[in-house]
Amino acid sequence: MNLLGLIILSLALGALAWWGFVWSVKSGQYEDPEGPKYRMLDDDDDERPPAPPPPDGPPASSG
Repeated sequence: MNLLGLIILSLALGALAWWGFVWSVKSGQYEDPEGPKYRMLDDDDDERPPAPPPPDGPPASSG
């Protein structure tokens, strides 16, 4: 690959990275960077259903 091919390849990769960054900013991925750490603390409000009672003992044999 000659030097011109490497320059074109590097410019194409740089343009692709720039497009990805602009797309992520426009899609709102950086609008609330603080929210996930607070939502993690609020997850304890959910009540878990009670555990089923343990079985009384080993099953009876039929013999």
